[in-house]
Amino acid sequence: MENFKSGFVALVGRTNVGKSSILNELVGQKIAVVVNKPQTTRTTIKAIVNRKNSQIIFIDTPGIHKPKSKLGTTMNDTAWESIPDADVILFVVEGVSNEIGKGDQMILEKIKQANKPTILIINKIDLSTKEQVFKLIESFKDEYHFKAIIPISALKKPEIEVILEEIEKNLKEGPAYYSEEEYTDQTLRDIVSEVIREKALKLLQDEVPHGIFVEIQKMKKSKTRENEPIFNIEAVIYCVKDSHKGIIIGKGGQMLKRIGTYAREDLEKELETKVNLKLWVKVKEDWINNDLFVKKFKKTD
Repeated sequence: MENFKSGFVALVGRTNVGKSSILNELVGQKIAVVVNKPQTTRTTIKAIVNRKNSQIIFIDTPGIHKPKSKLGTTMNDTAWESIPDADVILFVVEGVSNEIGKGDQMILEKIKQANKPTILIINKIDLSTKEQVFKLIESFKDEYHFKAIIPISALKKPEIEVILEEIEKNLKEGPAYYSEEEYTDQTLRDIVSEVIREKALKLLQDEVPHGIFVEIQKMKKSKTRENEPIFNIEAVIYCVKDSHKGIIIGKGGQMLKRIGTYAREDLEKELETKVNLKLWVKVKEDWINNDLFVKKFKKTD
């Protein structure tokens, strides 16, 4: 196709600024975990948007934060490495202040070093005044020549199109790296694991920190007695303390049952088939500092 463009776009920003929600809206599919908590994206997630004259491959990076474990350090390293590797950067910040915070300034310095075309997304402007947002825009303009600055609160179709058009403008001519049917390079096991973890984080609220890791132990497609297709899935939710295990299971197993029910409902929509989901909870003390576990979250490409 004449003048076809393609490229990799890194979504970067601090924790909990809304990168994963933005990614899901841009792609039109639920790819990334969306929880109102920091540090929910642990690995780079590729998501693909196929347009008439372009293919945009998004990389949703972990939120940049002050690490307190080996996992946190690995997450930060993964995010930093994605900046120079990208063709275009989508820098997401919160519009809740009229000045650039320390965390955003640190990310901005990395963007300056990479010197890549960058689009600034100022999210959650509904939590601020117009004057604050205007001052924040001016502050960022003074720091870097952004290709576009787009303030948003909740993404709607016109805003999604504006962002995609701005990205497309800054891509170079290139081939389609993926087929039109593909929308993510995550495996089914990855997606299932993330759905279960998302439901656990949402239901547990602040009772259990982010020391949760879901491992899929079995995923097999079979038939029911009525000869209908069904996915049999067995998964383990790892946590760091015995006290956390009790909270995840809940009184009489009620919390674990709720996590399983909500996850199963989502998975049946995602997989478009019935799902039989079995969950267990195990303690793996201090796994967030265990090299064998942490290496699962390291960037591999």
